[in-house]
Amino acid sequence: MKLRSIIFTLITLAFFACNHSPTGDDGYDLWIKYHSIADQQKLASYNNLITSIAVPGTSATSTIIKTELQRGLNDLFGREITVVADDTSDQLLVVGTQEQSDIIKQYTDKAVLDTLGSDGFILKSVQNQNKHLIIIAANTDVGLLYGSYHLLRLVQTNSNLANLRFISKPKIQYRLLDHWDNLDRTVERGYAGRSLWKWDELPNILDPRYTDYARANASLGINGSVINNVNANPRILLPEYLKKVAALADVFRPYGIRIFLSINFSSPISAEFGIESSRRGGIGDLSTSDPSDPAVQQWWKDKAKEIYDLIPDFGGFLVKANSEGMPGPQEYGKNHADGANMLADALAPYNGIVMWRAFVYTPDTDPDRAKRAYKEFVPLDGKFRSNVFVQAKNGPIDFQSREPVQPLFGAMPKTPLMLELQITQEYLGHSTHLVYLAPMWKEYFEFDTYAEGEGTTLGKIIDGSAQRYHMTGIAGVTNIGDDRNWTGHFFGQANWYAFGRLAWDYTLSAGQLADEWIRMSLTSDNKVVETVKTMMLGSWEACIDYMTPLGLHHIMQEGFHYGPQPDFDDARIDWTSVYYHRADSIGLGFDRSSTGSDAVGQYFSPLREQFDNINTCPEKYLLWFHHVPWDFKMKSGRIMWDELCYKYDSGIEYVDRMVATWASLNGKVDPAIYAHVAAKLKQQRTDAGIWHDTCVNYFQTFSKRPIPSFK
Repeated sequence: MKLRSIIFTLITLAFFACNHSPTGDDGYDLWIKYHSIADQQKLASYNNLITSIAVPGTSATSTIIKTELQRGLNDLFGREITVVADDTSDQLLVVGTQEQSDIIKQYTDKAVLDTLGSDGFILKSVQNQNKHLIIIAANTDVGLLYGSYHLLRLVQTNSNLANLRFISKPKIQYRLLDHWDNLDRTVERGYAGRSLWKWDELPNILDPRYTDYARANASLGINGSVINNVNANPRILLPEYLKKVAALADVFRPYGIRIFLSINFSSPISAEFGIESSRRGGIGDLSTSDPSDPAVQQWWKDKAKEIYDLIPDFGGFLVKANSEGMPGPQEYGKNHADGANMLADALAPYNGIVMWRAFVYTPDTDPDRAKRAYKEFVPLDGKFRSNVFVQAKNGPIDFQSREPVQPLFGAMPKTPLMLELQITQEYLGHSTHLVYLAPMWKEYFEFDTYAEGEGTTLGKIIDGSAQRYHMTGIAGVTNIGDDRNWTGHFFGQANWYAFGRLAWDYTLSAGQLADEWIRMSLTSDNKVVETVKTMMLGSWEACIDYMTPLGLHHIMQEGFHYGPQPDFDDARIDWTSVYYHRADSIGLGFDRSSTGSDAVGQYFSPLREQFDNINTCPEKYLLWFHHVPWDFKMKSGRIMWDELCYKYDSGIEYVDRMVATWASLNGKVDPAIYAHVAAKLKQQRTDAGIWHDTCVNYFQTFSKRPIPSFK
């Protein structure tokens, strides 16, 4: 039976198994549910601290702050919280800037506030005789909004407010979600229904979900949204669509969220030249999109003015160019900097930015796909305009279950690099598998590149501290759709949540973020919280084990990327599975050592030497960097073949434990959520078994060794 037939059956089963649950919590309210506080002692302490709120600001954002705090505290405390002036209560929450409130001015240090920029905030409790104050202070209303959501988070997670001293500002300036949504409302790599954006209704009808989307993102500190696919349809730049985009921008603006657009590099080209497909352009009146052509440059300047006339705070353009069929400057003999700089010049008068993606892998560049982005972009370091990011994925291939860090990070000190992560689980079981991604992202943030010596972690590169970037950014390819629960899988919400929190502060632990999300989204019962948290924290490593252990990668089903297809060899070579695993009678893995493709040479010392030596290469990357003999002795004492089988078995066993763990929570969590997750886990167990059996049996045809038993 062909593997793709197996996968089709698997997907069909998944659809019917995972989309039915009884009446109950449908997940719509995400982590901003504001369930009443069950701990009566904690509730009493909160009631003694806050009886009323004062928000003296008058902006639209200030109105949102008042509404959100009243809504949240009313529901959490189970009583009415009144809005008053900022000097009329003995248990008062005051939210304002120093210019708005004398109390804020009295109890905050301007020198401290000056260090917090536009987004940072102060939370502080003050006891003054018989008057108890909690203050939220910031330099802007958006900063106050972030502080208000953080206070609500503290209450939701039963934190102590009595001696509150908390100062926070984001480590990264641009904190964006990238939507791969199309104008027909399909979503590329989307597994939670159709696009949120109802283009046929906009701009006249605004779905309430747009506001709830903005609320959820603001609660995490996400401050930008690229609302359309990187494989951009140029029609997004037509006047009728720009008016629709402007309507969304108006909804998002009071929440501190700016709109960005993905653009098609060939947009200026006229359809009369026979270039009509969505990937090739066709809304302009030109015969070329050559970035050196003055007419092309003027076209983009005119388009930028048109956009900013409608959306004064428009953020800028995201560009996928000369990649996977998308047009770009190389078609005209120009390089990536030439293309990015043309767009940057058009946006510069309005303080807009360009995010130029480094996801390029032209075969002529190098036989090893993993090396191609580095070879194309490193020679251009310092040649980009100051308002250009080069946006690179976390690894050098394509959001695989585990990759070493993309070697571009650290290698372009003169060009701000924006990190691109994937929240949607393109290669990790879509919205069927429970895979908590914060541990993955933490592994990347803590990866030491050695670019400026020991301790130059990816986090320090992205936040600008290591190489003194003048602007910093991070983007997450979102998992959001129009499914009632937003992400298809209830636990998929945890990845949206974790991304936003890590974008603000990547030093937060995966455990803390899981704890917060569980308490805010599921339950505050300590035993249940610890049980679910333990299950979540091991889920990513388990997924690696039952899919692609020991550094295997890119052996998934053609096109759909859901199940295994290690025998796939019927396509462009670097889209096939056999190109990556290279199984033969000798062993398994892609030789990227100094005697192979020498991809190790793109890393800084001592990483390159560590990765180059099969005996010192971390085993989690072993098959990524080496073609390893089947009988190679691993650290466990097992030979590589046996270790490979052991890992596949371990992944299965962990999913079995997740199934049993979740079953033990029946009656302890909302019944609708319980049934929904139980059905997903059942399918995940089936899928993990298919991954195990398909891969182990396939690789055995090369190893010629018996499949060991570890029972």
